[in-house]
Amino acid sequence: MVALVIAEHDNGSLKGATHHTVTAAAQCGGEVHILVAGSNCGAAAEAAAGIAGVAKVLVADAPHFADGLAENVAEQVLAVAGNYSHILAPATAYGKNILPRVAAKLDVAQISEITKVDSPDTFERPIYAGNAIATVQSSDKVKVITVRGTAFDSAATGGSAAVEQIAAVGDSGKSSFVGRELAKSDRPELTAAKIIVSGGRGIGSAENFKILEPLADKLGAAMGASRAAVDAGFVPNDWQVGQTGKIVAPTLYIAVGISGAIQHLAGMKDSKTIVAINKDPEAPIFSVADYGLVGDLFEVVPQLVKELG
Repeated sequence: MVALVIAEHDNGSLKGATHHTVTAAAQCGGEVHILVAGSNCGAAAEAAAGIAGVAKVLVADAPHFADGLAENVAEQVLAVAGNYSHILAPATAYGKNILPRVAAKLDVAQISEITKVDSPDTFERPIYAGNAIATVQSSDKVKVITVRGTAFDSAATGGSAAVEQIAAVGDSGKSSFVGRELAKSDRPELTAAKIIVSGGRGIGSAENFKILEPLADKLGAAMGASRAAVDAGFVPNDWQVGQTGKIVAPTLYIAVGISGAIQHLAGMKDSKTIVAINKDPEAPIFSVADYGLVGDLFEVVPQLVKELG
């Protein structure tokens, strides 16, 4: 058995989700190879070769891979798919865009967002917003899998895999890259942050959300929000944590004014330490919190900032 990981990268470096996916691939048994499809992506290929446990890095370098268009990358994956028992990608927007196309062309069932590898053909994945875990066994010749990175440790560095240049498939011509607008922030990126301070509908308004900024500044934290806060227009969409937002698992997650709907819990319950601040002692968030503080957030948060001072 040999597993292929589809690297998510920006041509110069790998995204952290790739390291977590390599860990899942290694647990499938056999060798682990990585496919880096990009343009002038030598630096990303070198980074992939340095991941411990990786035996080979395949590099497909062509201009039409520069922006990671799913139609082109999927065709490159299909060109080498016959050599692999498992094909894995991160369960990010990148991986979720590519692998369904691959699974459809291979006529196999995709196994989505796995959180555990029980054996080479058996995997666990959350269903019903994380309220149940399904154990899925696949008899397909090729297992096509997306990996929830928060469930797997990041693969270590220190490897020295062989790097092999492979023939790049042609441009499919089905799509073209128009542009990309990246959110700019001095704070850590939400899915990669070690500490996250999140606010909910209990904050009350966009103006009131500023009460969380001194706390985030003190801790060097990213800022997040519940869907209720996003839907109310308090904060931008890219702050949303939850089943329909971003899945996070930081070392410390501080939930302020968040009741704890199951959709939100699905996105953050794997955090190492969860602290909840809410005036309702019956709020569901306390069921997953390691530390809970019942009180008025407008009094508690400034006091907490002062203590951290």
